[in-house]
Amino acid sequence: MFEIIKNGGWMMLPIILCSIAAMAIIGERLWSLQRKRIIPTELVPYIWQLHRDNKLDDAAIRRIKLSSPLGTILAAGLANRKHGREIMKSSIEEVGRQVAHDLEHYLNALGSLAAVTPLLGLLGTVDGIIRVFSDIAVGGMGDPGVLSAGISEALICTASGLTVAIPSLFFHRYFERLVDDHVVRMEVESLRLLDIMQGNREDI
Repeated sequence: MFEIIKNGGWMMLPIILCSIAAMAIIGERLWSLQRKRIIPTELVPYIWQLHRDNKLDDAAIRRIKLSSPLGTILAAGLANRKHGREIMKSSIEEVGRQVAHDLEHYLNALGSLAAVTPLLGLLGTVDGIIRVFSDIAVGGMGDPGVLSAGISEALICTASGLTVAIPSLFFHRYFERLVDDHVVRMEVESLRLLDIMQGNREDI
């Protein structure tokens, strides 16, 4: 492996750095975007139980806010529950936009890595080809080992760039869809809470 990296030339260094960054982002997002961490299934029933027991005070709302991204959204509505449905809904929507933005954390960086690494590989390929032609201009076609070294560098850089870019692009698209799904589900849970708190429904 080290020999392959060495043969790939100087452009392998930024490609390796991009691969490390991409793996770190993918690992962090896989952990942070778990559904149970974003949308706890028991949160709305728990809030309704607190409300029925007259225990939905400021301290309870703070705990709900810190519990999860969904809790942050619902806490914004609960803090304004005495002001009617429209105020609650407006507060939830305002905080919801911020939470949705936070869920997209690092996704732009991952998308940039997916776009940049093939270009780095291409640059390494061009550099290798330039070296091949320079060697030909100096020494002619007599030494195939010199030519093969330049061609090898070009191919290794191309392959390395694509090896980083393909999974980065896959996970970027996957995380974007996952965030969209989470946002839709949080909207459903928020409307469910609004109906419950405003007395439009009794079931949870």
